[in-house]
Amino acid sequence: MVIETTEKCAAEIAGYCLSMNTTELSTGMRNETTAWTLIFAAWLVASVSTLGALFFGEVMQLPPCVLCWYQRIFMFPLVLILPIGLFPFDRKVVCYALPLAVLGWLFAVFHVLLVAGVIPESIKPCTQGVPCSQKVIEWFGFVTIPLLSVVAFSAIVALFVLAYSRSSK
Repeated sequence: MVIETTEKCAAEIAGYCLSMNTTELSTGMRNETTAWTLIFAAWLVASVSTLGALFFGEVMQLPPCVLCWYQRIFMFPLVLILPIGLFPFDRKVVCYALPLAVLGWLFAVFHVLLVAGVIPESIKPCTQGVPCSQKVIEWFGFVTIPLLSVVAFSAIVALFVLAYSRSSK
């Protein structure tokens, strides 16, 4: 009787511990999958942005200004870096790619403020070629290429922060 009770108790404890580990394991796997999906989404945004920049420059023959070139310098490598961190998944890819996205975002915000007239043209970031304050494309009365860049970099930074927080749990 005592042995049966002890065996039952041990079996219940083992079952409880096993179910607890499985729950923790499935939560960890779910967080890794969510982080992978978020980084994949960031890669999609970077890829669409890169293709858009190439379309504007090569197909529509719109020459990029100096600030646009800097934004491209920070966006284009993300298309190559992010898949390296996805296959196999390495959460450290955020640590490598986030500085690129933040610096690109800073250049994009500066560009938007320059186009909007908040920053005076006397600063002259574009001394050669196409003026940086020129609105080459304006859709719906407010959507410009620099604004598209700010939106893309903002989305990428937000996705990186979410992915890092999900994968570190």
